Amino acid sequence: MTKPARNKEQAILEAAEREFLDKGFAGARTTSIAEAAGVTHAMLHYYFRTKEQLFERILDEKTRLMSQSVLTAFGQPDLPLQERIRDGVESHFDFIAANPDLPRFIVNEVFSRPERYEAMRRRIRIIAEGLMHDIQQELDASAARGETEPVDARMLLLDIISLNVFPFIGFHIIEPVFGDLSGDRERFFGMRRAENVEIILRRLKKA
Repeated sequence: MTKPARNKEQAILEAAEREFLDKGFAGARTTSIAEAAGVTHAMLHYYFRTKEQLFERILDEKTRLMSQSVLTAFGQPDLPLQERIRDGVESHFDFIAANPDLPRFIVNEVFSRPERYEAMRRRIRIIAEGLMHDIQQELDASAARGETEPVDARMLLLDIISLNVFPFIGFHIIEPVFGDLSGDRERFFGMRRAENVEIILRRLKKA
């Protein structure tokens, strides 16, 4: 594929991502995507034959980036366990911060199109299974040495996801309640990032 062709395809993907995240699959229009990408509607269908195909490409890319960010952090065997966990929490938080509309989008798609849940589940399972196996082994070994409390890696991952995702999904609810604390978004999310790390590490700490 020539460079101009790649540029057009990339422009379509970037426009499609904005359209899907803003309007969901049902509300997204390929005509709007083509216009935003600066291509004709026929050209969009040349690169991506259907809206479904284009949506799947966006979903695959976001899943790949999420797995890369988390696995890279958790996959540093030379680091002590708690440092790996810290890096994993921070890496996942940073991924959500860079893609703040993604959690809401996924939740909405699962509720509005239940048949899509199975495809998402398969993608997430591929990411989670290997990660959970490795981390569970390290958690068990650490607990056996008396360094940390016994922890189910699945529950730990659920804690991390819940803590990191909710501030972004619920920010519009949080903002009026917390007033000045949430008035500066960058400061607020920086505080949440640090707090989430502390909560997770405290869960591991030997009583």
